[in-house]
Amino acid sequence: MKAVVSIGGSVLVPSVGPERVRAYADAIESLDADGYTLGTVVGGGPTAREYIGAARELGANEIELDQLGIEVTRLNARLLIAALDERAAPTPPEDYETGREAIRRGDIPVLGGTVAGQTTDAVSAAFAEFVNADLLVYATSVDGVYDDDPSENGDATKFAEITAADLVDLIADLEMDAGSNAPVDLLAAKIVQRSGIRTIVLDGDDPERVEHAIRTGDHDGTDVVPEGVSEPPAEWTDR
Repeated sequence: MKAVVSIGGSVLVPSVGPERVRAYADAIESLDADGYTLGTVVGGGPTAREYIGAARELGANEIELDQLGIEVTRLNARLLIAALDERAAPTPPEDYETGREAIRRGDIPVLGGTVAGQTTDAVSAAFAEFVNADLLVYATSVDGVYDDDPSENGDATKFAEITAADLVDLIADLEMDAGSNAPVDLLAAKIVQRSGIRTIVLDGDDPERVEHAIRTGDHDGTDVVPEGVSEPPAEWTDR
């Protein structure tokens, strides 16, 4: 199985330290040792928000803020690269072609952001499509996809399964409500819909939970199922 794992910055680096990064590296190395082909994308998290907030007060424009955020995602990516040691590509690929070349030579690429105006949610979906991944996993600070923002509505209902088309419609509605927190952004959802890649959105606080979801398909998050796909991957049914 070829999988792309999108690790939110607030999940991988809630504060700068080695523990969570090492745990994610252990999970990735375990999958790699068992023959899984992997790519990873890392977000900026609270560190990026702090830098962007300071730079905004200093007068930086939105493109400059995006570029600053990208640099922070690549710093976070370098932490995971350090933990993966010789299994990772030595630097964060700055485009999809470089990431794919890393996979082809047997390395694990760890991407951050790529271009201004595009979140790492969208980078993850686009990279998964670019490398023809079988599975895309969003390890986030929320535990799945809800019909409303669970931080604002205690009665919000979590989906165990949702189609990619319905995910696009749901997120479009959520993003119309300024300040609401969608599980992934709208561009990412549209790429997921276009690509037809099976996707999982789950709580990423426990890297072993993420590893288990990739291996078995069992998790407490949300399955985003491509149009016309009813059967799970063979790796899940043959175990």
